[in-house]
Amino acid sequence: MIKMTDTAKTPTRIAVPMLDFSREFALIREEVLSAIATVCESQRFILGPEVARFEAAAAAACGVPFAIGCASGTDALWLSLAALKIGPGDSVITTPFSFFATVSSILRCGAKPLLADIDEHTFNLSPTATQTLLSTMPTGERATAVMPVHLYGQCADMTAFTTLAKTHGLKLIEDAAQAFGASWNGVRAGGLGDIAAFSFYPTKNLSAFGDAGMVTTRDAVLAERSTMLRAHGMRQRYFHDEVGGNSRLDTLQAAILEVKLRRVEAGNARRRELAALYNEKLTTARLTGKTTADGIVLPYTDPQAEHVFHQYVIRAPRRDALRQHLTALSIGSEVYYPQPLHLQQSLQFLGYKPGDFPVSESAAEEVLALPMYPELRLEELETVVEAIRQFYA
Repeated sequence: MIKMTDTAKTPTRIAVPMLDFSREFALIREEVLSAIATVCESQRFILGPEVARFEAAAAAACGVPFAIGCASGTDALWLSLAALKIGPGDSVITTPFSFFATVSSILRCGAKPLLADIDEHTFNLSPTATQTLLSTMPTGERATAVMPVHLYGQCADMTAFTTLAKTHGLKLIEDAAQAFGASWNGVRAGGLGDIAAFSFYPTKNLSAFGDAGMVTTRDAVLAERSTMLRAHGMRQRYFHDEVGGNSRLDTLQAAILEVKLRRVEAGNARRRELAALYNEKLTTARLTGKTTADGIVLPYTDPQAEHVFHQYVIRAPRRDALRQHLTALSIGSEVYYPQPLHLQQSLQFLGYKPGDFPVSESAAEEVLALPMYPELRLEELETVVEAIRQFYA
């Protein structure tokens, strides 16, 4: 979209940031500053009452009895695995198309990551590929758990994964880092497996002013173990039952999250509205196709899922050139993720090679995230679509 200024009759382009934190802050500034001041005045900075209140409210939002705040989403993944006593000698099946922490948390526990390819439509771990992996494992090797990732804000096929877990005696761990408020068949992310991990990194739908995370579960034993492990393995102060970690949720972050939690459901609804507008306008501009040979492939939402669009991700022909075009017009975009985990230099010891997961490798070459946050303006969304139209014209 081109706009004319009042003082000069030359067109000016609208810059569209990938994300603008200042817009949300402008709306909640007084509430957040008041919450921070209350913590500062109380001088209770570690596991203060704000942490307990936020944990209770977040558990209710996820429809589970237990939520345990921790220092980051990465730590939440580690705590989830450690609470299940997954360690050396265990193997965990997960996706090669995710953020690095998905696999690094498994390694941190001393377990072995086993990878299976993704579904080409949702980008989530494929139940079919997982079943194939389980059916073809070498004699003497078995998986202990499966950890699907709810990528971009859409739950993995938890009906299929629950069946697989029961059939093969697997623990089921949700990497729900990007999916606060998402649901599968009406059940919220965080309550679909044995245990789940969330991230509140500043870009997330529910976001802190720094690193923060949370574990959720319906199991009282797992909740107690997670609570113990986040505080150096202590159940009683200075008596360490296990070697845990130091991963307590800062009271200041909990106070901020408590404020933001009250807005997240409305924010997720707005994200769905914006996604629908993107779909409509990209389709109207005749930019779309069933495959990238025909045009842009729009995000797919499974009928059983309620998507929260942490990211709005298209498959784009000539993706890198399109991104350069958008950047030149001051329009933000991002690639999540440009290299699958099995091809990362630091994970070569796992023994995978190019071609092992073709769907993930294809996605890495085609996915592009467009600006998506509740405060995104209609004229900005239209600017993005028009810039894309110009590129493919």
